[in-house]
Amino acid sequence: MMYVRFPLSLGNVEDLLHERGIDVSKETVRFWWNRFGPMFAAEIRRKRASRMRAYSNWQWHLDEVFVKINGETHYLWRAVDHQGEVLESYVTNRRDRKAALKFLRKTMKRYGNPHTIVTDKLRSYGAAMKVIGNAGRQETGRWLNNRSQNSHLPFRRRERAVPRFRRMRSLQKFVAVYGSIHNHFNQERAFYSRDNFKLNRTAALSEWQGNRIWPILCLTD
Repeated sequence: MMYVRFPLSLGNVEDLLHERGIDVSKETVRFWWNRFGPMFAAEIRRKRASRMRAYSNWQWHLDEVFVKINGETHYLWRAVDHQGEVLESYVTNRRDRKAALKFLRKTMKRYGNPHTIVTDKLRSYGAAMKVIGNAGRQETGRWLNNRSQNSHLPFRRRERAVPRFRRMRSLQKFVAVYGSIHNHFNQERAFYSRDNFKLNRTAALSEWQGNRIWPILCLTD
């Protein structure tokens, strides 16, 4: 949780655990998040997907940012809903219609069809939506997509703690885990009173601690 949720390097997590009397190497931390991270993320995603599919006025925000992998430019596509929840993250080496179409199909297969899709004016979105048949649901505007653009900020802070990403596969795995765990602990404190925020934060942490047991049981079995 410390490595994926906070902008810390593997060495930072090793030092913090050492201060708490836990003697592990950073490679152990790397193994932990690689082994258990996808399990936690899949469980969080499953619960949210089943709940949000029933929302009749569901609005998505789509955007993409540049990411360097071994010095080469790649694109990180992200779908965010109207509440700021990260729905899907997808890494490609192009920003054309084919990449946008694959990203949309992957997201819609998991979450269904939204009521409205807000994008920037990249032509790849419009071309992909014509193929899918939901071009009439697309909305574009200068300020309409701030929700998605702001969702990249936590990832950018996290990216600075990593020297570099070496492969598309490892970046894809990390952003999938990071997005789900960020959703779990994202309490939108600006919209709650301090008392309610503390209750929600405690509930999220308790649920997380409870979910940590079943992957360990699976391994022991």
